Amino acid sequence: MLKAQVYSLKGVKTADFNLPKVFDVEVNKNFLAQAIRVYEERAHVGLRSTKTRSEINRTTKKFYKQKGTGGARHGSRRANVFVGGGVVFGPRPLRRVLTISSQMKIKSRLTAIAAKVAEHELILVEGLNKLNKTKIASELTKNLTKELKSKRFTFLLSDTNAKTGMFLRNLKNSVSVPFKDASAIDIWRGGMVVVDKEAFEIKKEPVVAKALSGKVAKVIKSKK
Repeated sequence: MLKAQVYSLKGVKTADFNLPKVFDVEVNKNFLAQAIRVYEERAHVGLRSTKTRSEINRTTKKFYKQKGTGGARHGSRRANVFVGGGVVFGPRPLRRVLTISSQMKIKSRLTAIAAKVAEHELILVEGLNKLNKTKIASELTKNLTKELKSKRFTFLLSDTNAKTGMFLRNLKNSVSVPFKDASAIDIWRGGMVVVDKEAFEIKKEPVVAKALSGKVAKVIKSKK
């Protein structure tokens, strides 16, 4: 069973917390890399572009005569051999749309959490409902930095404490994401992952309830 340390709002360790059994999955880094690649690719807009000679706004008039100059034969200044001309075989707009199934999304999310717990980069914080100032959030991250030697934090907030994000977003070293919307890439590349303890209450978080459902559990077991 996976265990994570619980800290108070002042950054003091209080206890250990047993994560639900659904998070105790095999850490398959190849599968996790596949999911992260999809998220990375979908984040690219795909608007890189260079102009071909047909798109250059220049006259097509022959700029010197064909013979008698001693130079090569040239016509349009749009040719790629001239500065400001077109680009040959340059990058063109390309939009790849990679997808993964909803079951793979859930499994990759659970795998990322299990991997973070194994590397001691996931903790829980209780009492986030009392975090109502940026100063309190700053003191929390400073104390956690001293305790855990981590310089970057990703807070996964429950629905009940979603307003806490407005105080965390003012800090340079922290990012806040709703627990139900956090993807595998948010968790895996989020530095020290700080989870709101209330996010593991099934009644308040339908995402955890869905993850704990028998259907998804069977899919996870069948793919191990």
